Parts: sequence; structure tokens; C-alpha cells
Amino acid sequence: MADQPAAADVVKGELPLLTLSERDVAELLDDRALLDALEGGFRDLSRGVVQVPDRPDVSVPGGLVLAMPAWRPGSPIGVKLVSLFAGNLARGLPSHLALIALLDPETGAPLCVMDGTYVTGARTAGATMVSVRLLAREDARVATIVGAGVQAREHLRLLPLVRDVERVFVASEYPHDAERLAGRDPRAEATGDLEAAVRASDVVCLCTSSSQPVLDPDWVRPGTHVTSIGYAPPGGELPRALAERARLFVETVSAFEAPPVGCAELAGVDPGRGAELGQVLLGEAPARTSEDEVTVYKAMGNAIEDLVAAELVYRTALERGQGAITML
Repeated sequence: MADQPAAADVVKGELPLLTLSERDVAELLDDRALLDALEGGFRDLSRGVVQVPDRPDVSVPGGLVLAMPAWRPGSPIGVKLVSLFAGNLARGLPSHLALIALLDPETGAPLCVMDGTYVTGARTAGATMVSVRLLAREDARVATIVGAGVQAREHLRLLPLVRDVERVFVASEYPHDAERLAGRDPRAEATGDLEAAVRASDVVCLCTSSSQPVLDPDWVRPGTHVTSIGYAPPGGELPRALAERARLFVETVSAFEAPPVGCAELAGVDPGRGAELGQVLLGEAPARTSEDEVTVYKAMGNAIEDLVAAELVYRTALERGQGAITML
């Protein structure tokens, strides 16, 4: 175009970039708003209006880094980089670290870079709570959380938002960690008898890094909702027999693909057996069909979850004038 400057004459110059720390993100991300935003994200996934490419990974001797981009109309472009380094705990760092970049969908210009570690914990547990809100019995009062790490902490924190839990058992292969976590909530108690806890529970949340099943399917009583967020190929925490006999729900049918896109526990399972949460929210698939039905939600983590959470944080930061501006 005659009135367009020549590419060789255009330089970027300085662009304002909003940066948000972990503390900023924790202050800005409202839990109830997050659950509603996640439901909207799942609807858009099932409508097919979200772009979520397969997540590439780079593996190094100590761990790996995943790139998780996503975009939907009306939102910024989001890209999360998340690292998994098990040895970090000995260094006083979380095993999962992340950052999220938001880009202007009209120009590609960077808008914001924020801590993604808090977002990852909150959105993963938040997606689980969406499944509990949709699928657990309304009278669910007793829950068991298996694991005592970051995700177990976030599940314990968010579970009361979706059900009036009266008792929460916390089980871990590290009893001291289970006791410390249970001390965060007066309704929680550590237990060394996982079988008894599961048999007494209406909701069971698996939050481990185990590469083998952490419970016996026969412990799960009729009417229970079971959730699983662990990822440890080539095995996994969720018993295959439980996934095959229960009503199965996923974020997207990509959960049935091979890792790292899908999860090991569902390898070879007919994708037609799994309903997407978004399909339930859109009325295209039934939720719980009886009080005795056992339902299972198997999560893989989807970049739309990061995008909706990061967008909430970003827009709230703009409204409040929070965060630091760097000229890039």
C-alpha cells in the first residue's frame, strides 16, 4: 500500500508490558469467578471455537518444559511455559514452575507476563471443582483427598465452594505431610487407612504423582464421584478398571491420545465412552443419571484453563491498576 511505511523503516520502539508477580496473581484471581470462567472455557472447547495446539515439550536430564498456547475469539492469545523438575523440592522450589504471556490478538504485541505457578495450581483444582459441581451428588458431605502436595492443598481449599463438605480425609504416603495439610482446615483429618476413607466418601480426589493406581476400584461405593489430576506415564494414579466401569468425563477427547497430549490411564479406551465437561454444560451430554452411578473425571490439563484464568487476572489488574509496567 502506498501510504504504508516500508518494513525496513519500521522499528518496534518501546512497548508497555504489564508484569504480575505470584503475589499479584494470588490477590487478583477470585476463586468463584475462576470456576465460572472455567465453565465458559469448557463450553467453548466443546463448541470448537478454541485453538489449542498439541503441547510440545523439551526434556533435559532433570526435568522437562511444556509450551501450552491457546486462543479463543474475544480473548488475548495466551502461552504458558510450565516446567516439571522433581529435584526442585530439595532446593526449596516448587516442582512445577510456570509463566504465562498474553499477546494482543490484533497485533501480536505482548500485553502481560505473569507468574503461572499459582495459576496452574488454582486452575487445575478449579477444573476438578467444576466436575464436582456438575457430577457429584448434591448431598455429598464426605471427601477423601489422596496426596498432600500443591494440588491436594488447592483441592482442599476449593472443595467447600462446590459442596457443603463436613469431613475431608487426607491420605498420603508421607503421613507427616498429610497431617500438616489437614491442619489447614478444621473439617480435614489425616488418615492412614485409605481404604476405609474411600469407602466412606462421596467424593474422592486423586492428587498424586504416582505411576501406579493408588486405590482399589472395589473400595469406591455407589454414587461416588472420583477425580484424577495426576500425570505419570507410562502408568498413572487412576485404576484402569475404574475408568472402564464408571461414567467417564474429560476436558476434551484429546485425553484419549498418547502422552504427553493424552493420559496413560485412558490409552486404548474407546473415546466414545468419555463425555466432555463442556458437552455437559451445553446440555449435549447427561451429567449424573442416578444416585448410585459412579462418575470419574480424568484431567489432563488444557491450555484454555490457563487462558481463562490469566485473562481474569489481567483484566482485574487493569481495573485495579495493579502490577508493574516495564517498557519492552
